[in-house]
Amino acid sequence: MAKHGTNSEDYSRPLKRLLLAVLVLCLFGLFLFWRIDSPRVERFRAQVIDAVLPGFEWAMAPVTGAVNILRDFQSYQRIHEQNQELRRELRQMTAWKEAALQLEQENARLRDLNNVRLDPRLTYITGVVLADSGSPFRQSVLINVGSRDGIVDGWATMDGIGLVGRVSGVGANTSRVILLTDTTSRIPAVIQPSGQRALVTGDNSAAPPIDFLEDPDQVRPGDRIVTSGDGEVFPPGLLIGQVAEDPGGRLRVRLAADYERLEFLRVLRDHGARRVSSPSALILPELPPGTDSDSAQAPEQPDG
Repeated sequence: MAKHGTNSEDYSRPLKRLLLAVLVLCLFGLFLFWRIDSPRVERFRAQVIDAVLPGFEWAMAPVTGAVNILRDFQSYQRIHEQNQELRRELRQMTAWKEAALQLEQENARLRDLNNVRLDPRLTYITGVVLADSGSPFRQSVLINVGSRDGIVDGWATMDGIGLVGRVSGVGANTSRVILLTDTTSRIPAVIQPSGQRALVTGDNSAAPPIDFLEDPDQVRPGDRIVTSGDGEVFPPGLLIGQVAEDPGGRLRVRLAADYERLEFLRVLRDHGARRVSSPSALILPELPPGTDSDSAQAPEQPDG
């Protein structure tokens, strides 16, 4: 048995070598044949390709599909990365847009403050609105200028277009401004062009009513309302707004100042006689009949 096995191995080894040599010669011959540049050989190659390739389409279909899937996946991955990058850029652009809009609004406000024509005898200082009262019963704002800037109680404030209110309460670094819409606000006004005098009374609404009008028949909606200077509380000629009529027929003021966006306020420095010594007593109480106003306001002298 051992001898028989040895003979089989002796015959198989030369046969394997022979088959390997024949295969190498065939492949080498096929390579040379495929590289021959001859019209006849080219036609033969074309016939072989036409006969063999259609039969391999079914075998190449999975490979082709896998390659297409891989390419699609790579394309989707690139699209996802581009989408994420565009989202980041969009968020940055949105932030820049908000910053640009805020700067544009501030720039417009400052241009308004610079373009308003005031009495040349009046000087002013511009302050930034820090906060509002946040109360439905009190309409006021806080600005970042105070006694260190020379602010005095009773001075008028404007937003660059129209009158906003008056200073009532001054600290070292801040001041409180009572708005025209506050219930404690009473502004002597004159209506143009009729020249009718009236009182703009705050009632915590966006359009304060007009009271104590001399002749309402001479007033029309759209007429201009400015401060009259009566009582020497406000300088004359400051724009308040325009006359409007509510559904009930009552005359009100459509304020020129934009109360929805109070960012900067101009405090008018009035160094004349318009100075309020007691902010809480801007509207004096009515005196009993026969009482002298000078004697009522004079302080009592101590006995002795």
